[in-house]
Amino acid sequence: MINHGDMNNLIPDNGPKTYIYTFACHESEQGLCMLELSELLGHEPEAGSSWVQSDRMINPDRSPFISARMDVIYTGKSVQEIAEQASSIQLPHATFKVVYMKAGDKLEYEEQRAVERMVGGRITGKADMKSPDITFAILSHKGSWMFGICHYPERAWLSHKQKPQNYSTGLSSRVARALVNIAMPATEAQGKSPARLLDPCCGMGNVLIEALSMGMSIEGCDINPLAVRGARVNLKHYGYAGKHVSLQDMNDLEGHFDAAILDLPYNVCSVFPLEDKLRMLTSLRRLADRAVIVSTEPLEGPLNDTGWQVLKHIQVSKGTFVRDIWLCS
Repeated sequence: MINHGDMNNLIPDNGPKTYIYTFACHESEQGLCMLELSELLGHEPEAGSSWVQSDRMINPDRSPFISARMDVIYTGKSVQEIAEQASSIQLPHATFKVVYMKAGDKLEYEEQRAVERMVGGRITGKADMKSPDITFAILSHKGSWMFGICHYPERAWLSHKQKPQNYSTGLSSRVARALVNIAMPATEAQGKSPARLLDPCCGMGNVLIEALSMGMSIEGCDINPLAVRGARVNLKHYGYAGKHVSLQDMNDLEGHFDAAILDLPYNVCSVFPLEDKLRMLTSLRRLADRAVIVSTEPLEGPLNDTGWQVLKHIQVSKGTFVRDIWLCS
């Protein structure tokens, strides 16, 4: 069993902490991935990069796109310098391994293994390449080297794909999870804890489930009784109470929330009048100061008419089905 003191003693107590995040996404969700990382980590990755450096520590399980987080312990100008610093690591109660992070400068396979052996050989402890207690990672970028503890997401949220109830055009778990992170990158609100999130057209509860699985406080409602019934079935399936969703028209809601996610009804079976959109967007403006708004139709005019300022706009596609997503304040 791992002694967490072994890990805690490796992190410097003073000085700024640096974190390296690797990520991957399908090209159809690249805009969504970049927007989510930008909100979570404070800035977008460089163009063409598969990793990003940040001073923010985010649980890698929050994002559907983050594949690993490295907590940087040492930096140096050469792998030899990193190996020398790693010689101070002593792990009497934990096994370990060292991996070359597949980001930054690309090395040949044998070069990567040589780097891992050089650094790992200087650490005092028992190496375990199959199931170590601690995984260390090393990365080089333009002549600089970074070394730290690597954390991987468990991705328990992938089980949310198999909901008992769903719409064929409903938000996927991946998209819903990213929208939650974009709407509320910080889970603590000014002067209160936790922050409150609203999903006023919650459908089958996809957004609710993702937010709840991240420990967030969220309320949802829908005007369609069949949707509310389906959402409660889905919530119960994953161990959440049905109280998180109510049968209600969002235009009648009271109170104020830190952020909201509004997935507007789709114009599939019937016409969705402009006046209804304007009323919903006006109500949303009253209910929240920040919102992620999703639509399959243009919204620039209605957003402007109802007092929303568009911070960022992206598109997500699934085949020929395209969603527009606006981050607004």
